[in-house]
Amino acid sequence: MNLKNIHSVYFIGIGGIGMSALARYFKANGKNVAGYDKTASQITGSLEELGIEIHFEDAVGNINSAFLDQQKTLVIYTPAIPENHKEYTYLKENNYIILKRAEILGKITENTFCLAVAGTHGKTTTSSILGHIMQPTKATSFLGGIAENYNSNLILGEDEISVVEADEFDRSFLQLSPNIACITSMDADHLDIYGSHAELITSFNDFSTRVSGKMIVAKGLPINGLTYGIEENADYRAFNLKIEKGKYIFDVQTPKEMIENIELSLPGKHNVMNAMAALALANEYGVSLKEIKQQIKTFKGVQRRFSYKMNTEDLVLIDDYAHHPTEINAVENSVREMYPNEKVLAVFQPHLYSRTRDFIDDFATELSKFDELLLLDIYPARELPIEGVNSSWLLNKIELDTKKLVSKENLIKDIKNSDAKVIVMLGAGDIGMLINDVVKELKTTKKGI
Repeated sequence: MNLKNIHSVYFIGIGGIGMSALARYFKANGKNVAGYDKTASQITGSLEELGIEIHFEDAVGNINSAFLDQQKTLVIYTPAIPENHKEYTYLKENNYIILKRAEILGKITENTFCLAVAGTHGKTTTSSILGHIMQPTKATSFLGGIAENYNSNLILGEDEISVVEADEFDRSFLQLSPNIACITSMDADHLDIYGSHAELITSFNDFSTRVSGKMIVAKGLPINGLTYGIEENADYRAFNLKIEKGKYIFDVQTPKEMIENIELSLPGKHNVMNAMAALALANEYGVSLKEIKQQIKTFKGVQRRFSYKMNTEDLVLIDDYAHHPTEINAVENSVREMYPNEKVLAVFQPHLYSRTRDFIDDFATELSKFDELLLLDIYPARELPIEGVNSSWLLNKIELDTKKLVSKENLIKDIKNSDAKVIVMLGAGDIGMLINDVVKELKTTKKGI
């Protein structure tokens, strides 16, 4: 399939973070773009502002007639859609070219010099830092989050260099053929897909064999390659870490040279690791450490990755995508580092019944580290309920004196009843939209003043 011969691109699940980056890319390249999504969101709104037509009811009649030419229309879908999706079924039965997002990403990047970021955690922040570092080289970067510097999940450049987030879900990253790649982590996740942690690790090994050039891995991972780490014997080593005015300052030793006083505005040592991965990838490509240092200094972060929604003397409200125990641990560590003497309230929305079941004890351990907890019902996403798996089960395992199961309707009231100065709202479901109502309400009360 030659993408240049495609006139129209239709997306099923256009509001997904990875799907919407592709929609932006095709629109910027002059294609006719439209799509379906289950619900309206900030992302679909931003796409509509670009002139992309989107509807929210699964009905074949809603597909614009301009997209009904099988020879000139490409259909891209997300694996998250149900098997009985009407539009998907119709397009499949009528022999449209239908490909997954990962397959398209593979085709777009196959003729570029591709830098890929893989890992169960840290992909989005690492690829966003890398995309920002590579922006002066005119790289095109496909991100899994909204980079604050660009207010977009696409950094549009030219067609010679690409930066991609290599997603292990559904083994999608095996569609890519990177020239340089990194693996940030290989913790157990997506066990509904893989069945076991060992099978997940096998998949990461398979990914590493697809990399034609340098492989870069976090120190300690069981995959061969250049290593990176903090204060340990690694090929790319960060050392002399200190915090000044809310920023990390650190030095870096590479296999060939050293650079001092790199500044990073993101909290948490896990973000120093993310910056080190991006630095190693860019440096192996050929970007100088001086240029890398300047770009890291100006990187503003990624939306829903320790994002400050409110930050006053009386109240701090932080929004984070954390939906795995390891990610919750990273957020909690960052909060304690930034606010060591303050009471912290966590609001958590579990994501997926299977993930909650598979990591129930780990979730309980990490959530018990906060001072107070408000727990929402499980966000099902693509899944049907699993008997016995619910938020009440999780709540009972959490060892906190102040903990409560809450509904979305009562969430704001329960937040206002807390005297915690620091609030963190965590999860990958629709909690990212709920937080906007929370902010609006708190700003109208004494808490937000």
